[in-house]
Amino acid sequence: MLVLELRFTPDPARLAARPAHRDRLVRLHSDDILLAAGPWADDSGALLVFDTTRDRLDAIMADDPYYRTPGVEVVGVREWTPVVAPRAP
Repeated sequence: MLVLELRFTPDPARLAARPAHRDRLVRLHSDDILLAAGPWADDSGALLVFDTTRDRLDAIMADDPYYRTPGVEVVGVREWTPVVAPRAP
């Protein structure tokens, strides 16, 4: 699994790009590629958990302009090995 962390700045372009980005997230979730995603409670950034390879995640990020939108900064991508996680369907 891979964890993607984002940081948000006050740039309003982020809010304009968010609806299309969230539509993509819903599709990735229905395809079992995205396990969970959401903003921090203070809206300073977000965390996304993917069940995919790094190459595939790079392609997902390249296909979604949100990750290059002013106001959105990719803090990092880290491989994650959960000890406890939701059961697969």
